[in-house]
Amino acid sequence: MLKGATIVFDLDGTLIDTAPDLTNALNHVLMARGYDPVAPAAVREAVGRGARVMIEQALRMAQAEDDVDRMLTDFLVHYEANIAAMSRPFPGALAALDRLTAAGATLAVCTNKRERLTRMLLEALGIEHFFAGLAGRDTLGVAKPDPGHLTGAIALAGGDARAPVMVGDSAVDIAAARAASVPSILVSFGYAPPPPEGPHADAVIDHFDALEEQIRALLNRLTDATGAPS
Repeated sequence: MLKGATIVFDLDGTLIDTAPDLTNALNHVLMARGYDPVAPAAVREAVGRGARVMIEQALRMAQAEDDVDRMLTDFLVHYEANIAAMSRPFPGALAALDRLTAAGATLAVCTNKRERLTRMLLEALGIEHFFAGLAGRDTLGVAKPDPGHLTGAIALAGGDARAPVMVGDSAVDIAAARAASVPSILVSFGYAPPPPEGPHADAVIDHFDALEEQIRALLNRLTDATGAPS
């Protein structure tokens, strides 16, 4: 059983492959202003840093200046209207959520996506019921890698802060977990794996089929060290 455990997930690039819809929205805005579209790979690298950064990066690639605020507004309008047109959970994600829930774990989302967009996406995909709490970049006034974003997500879920695990795909996920003294699991199939010189996750998985086993192993180690529930 995982009763007492709180498993916190990043969203984009971890639970859900959102890059196709984000790329579509970005290219819609760029092409409307006469710029060339960008490749999905360029979008994936910037996903965890937000839509504004994606737009600014695309403008740098085009060696152009433009009204980023207006472009961001247009991006959000298009993205909201097509938020789940192509976005889907990564292979094995839904089965993993089912197993963790059945085992008694409390699940939460901690994402640098805006809360309203996060809720829209989870509802559109029919998976919002899995999560007891959700903290977007604008929910708590802090965002990853600030550890308060992660600990706040745990609190919003009503979870036990003594037995948490963070699951993410990027350096900001791992840094937030490290700063909050929370064990972390990196998904190797995500968008922005941490650089070798960055903070290291406590475990790495290549598929969601391996998630529950790694969570149990990390929580067993945590229990041995602190006596927290597992």
